[in-house]
Amino acid sequence: MNHLNARYLSSSRRLMFRRNLSSSYASQIDIQKRFPEKKFFKSNRDDVGVVERLCKDKRFGEAIDVLCAQKLLGEAVHLLGRAKKPPASTYCNLIQVCSQKRALEEGKKVHEHIKNSGFVPGVVICNRLLGMYAKCGSLIDARKLFDEMPNKDVCSWNIMVNGYAEVGLLEEARKLFDEMPERDSYSWTAMVTGYAKKNQPEDALVMYSLMQKPPKSKPNIFTVSSAVAAAAAIPCIRRGKEIHGHIFRAGLDSDEVLWSSLMDMYGKCGCIDEARHIFDKIVDKDVVSWTSMIDRYFKSRRWREGFCLFSELVSSCERPNEYTFAGVLNACTDLTTEELGKQVHGYMTRIGYDPYSFASSSLVDMYTKCGNIQSAKHVVDGCPKPDLFSWTSLIGGYAQNGEPEKALKYFDLLLESGTKPDHITFVNVLSACTHAGLVEKGLEYFHSITEKHGLSHTDDHYTCLVDLLARSGRFEQLKGIISEMPMKPNKFLWASVLGGCSTHGNVDLAEEAAQELFKIEPENPATYVTMANIYAAAGKWEDEGRVRKRMREIGVTKSPGSSWTEIKRKRHVFIASDTSHPMYNRVVEFLAELRKKMIEEGYVPATDLVLHDVEDEQKEENLVYHSEKLAVAFAILSTPEGTAIKVFKNLRSCVDCHSAIKFISKITKRKITVRDSTRFHCFENGHCSCRDYW
Repeated sequence: MNHLNARYLSSSRRLMFRRNLSSSYASQIDIQKRFPEKKFFKSNRDDVGVVERLCKDKRFGEAIDVLCAQKLLGEAVHLLGRAKKPPASTYCNLIQVCSQKRALEEGKKVHEHIKNSGFVPGVVICNRLLGMYAKCGSLIDARKLFDEMPNKDVCSWNIMVNGYAEVGLLEEARKLFDEMPERDSYSWTAMVTGYAKKNQPEDALVMYSLMQKPPKSKPNIFTVSSAVAAAAAIPCIRRGKEIHGHIFRAGLDSDEVLWSSLMDMYGKCGCIDEARHIFDKIVDKDVVSWTSMIDRYFKSRRWREGFCLFSELVSSCERPNEYTFAGVLNACTDLTTEELGKQVHGYMTRIGYDPYSFASSSLVDMYTKCGNIQSAKHVVDGCPKPDLFSWTSLIGGYAQNGEPEKALKYFDLLLESGTKPDHITFVNVLSACTHAGLVEKGLEYFHSITEKHGLSHTDDHYTCLVDLLARSGRFEQLKGIISEMPMKPNKFLWASVLGGCSTHGNVDLAEEAAQELFKIEPENPATYVTMANIYAAAGKWEDEGRVRKRMREIGVTKSPGSSWTEIKRKRHVFIASDTSHPMYNRVVEFLAELRKKMIEEGYVPATDLVLHDVEDEQKEENLVYHSEKLAVAFAILSTPEGTAIKVFKNLRSCVDCHSAIKFISKITKRKITVRDSTRFHCFENGHCSCRDYW
């Protein structure tokens, strides 16, 4: 090798150089074997030989071009030091590769070489340098070059405007935009898109409106897509429909990606039927379109249509993805439709799903919220490495299903797995302690949040701790915790205090908590009802009447208790005093029969918590028709002997219903699960999983 090659390609350097070329061409050779007409060189050895021959002839610019074509940027920039005045095309090739690789340091070296070589770059090369700096995120270097450029075209301005807009520096972008001597569609699109991405939809729509005025530029697909997204973000259906009209008049209504944006906009604006109309017009629907439309139905609580569309997707040539499954499973969770969730799980298993995906986490959440803790555990056990959401859901599931010891055991397993808990995990851990009355253990976990795990206490953590102390009747300690809180107590914390006062008959503290709740949410009926219950239990009928009178005066009405159960995939809902169910009379007769047997077994109606100051006989009659009793009786009548039944209730279960269902489970030899607004109660053979602590 001559002196030139010896200087720039020593034997070790040349060997590495050959290996780099060989590695870079490995995939290309495979292509060349199948498509010989695409072959540019005969072999890797020849490629190296080409570069070496060009260097030998001092044709460094051409050698650099060869290296750029193969994306060997480091070697190309290294060789640039020997090329005193390469042609403009070589600089263009180098800058292009620097942009593609986001190689800022190499790009700066190329720029420096241009300056030192005496080459005077034209606007094209300057624009390429601007684009390279912008893509590499160095807007300071881009702006310096921009300010130094003697000549700028609309492309120069656009690169800077878009560069600022892309990183959210919209004030700088708008200032440059306003200074532009001329603008094109790209200029307007950069600003509209920038505002939309920066969560400034109003500004995006103002800019889009200005673009419509002559002699402004006509919008393109990218502009209108951003404008549609802005209308969806507000949401503003009027502006969305205007943009839809622009799309139609501009002849852009054949783009199916744009149809998807319009469908999303109509869905977010609550126009579900219009969204479905757009969806039906899309010929080649991808899984994103399907998932988006299904999700819109669920968010609008149009459950049946959402599930039907999911069924259509399953029957189509498209396959649901993890986002689709997660959305459908979340809907099953909201509706507590475990049977449908099981069917979705079965389909996921048949087609194969990623156990690491958040669809797996949604499965765990669905099963725990539906009271099937064993299936939730099975999903977690089948995952090689459960994520934090799965662990947290399982811990919360065990806590709510009356197995706090297992909840805390799985928290230990979470820590052993190396997974770091977050504040929601600790909410579930503290809830497990609350459900079990583990006060000291709960205090230990509460302090470990900051001392051991380096997290900050949230208002949710304080609420759980106060709930734990209130349920245990430790009111003095509770007051101390509240006084030392770094944040203002919220409504959930005061509601926990009020609940504990109701359990332990602490009227004075209950009044204090109620006053705080009246300030925060004066129209919440739960506060009035609970306070009236406390007065009634204490025999303070005058105070109870005063609370009820205040409710009437301000128009607050108690939410009716409703309970439901699912028999043969059909939901049956029962509301206290509602006689509309076809089997209502039969259910009441059956309850009367059960009541006689319950009394023989020792059942005593809890009439002391009935609000009205009426005779005991009337109080007992009022208790009979509570919604969960009606739902439980119906489920027993509608299923074979020995069948486990499950009932859901919108409110907290009352003491009398809790006591009655324990007796019913023993008399009928049924396992009865009732989920109220607080937790699951699993009744079996006269006992409840909550151990009468809820």
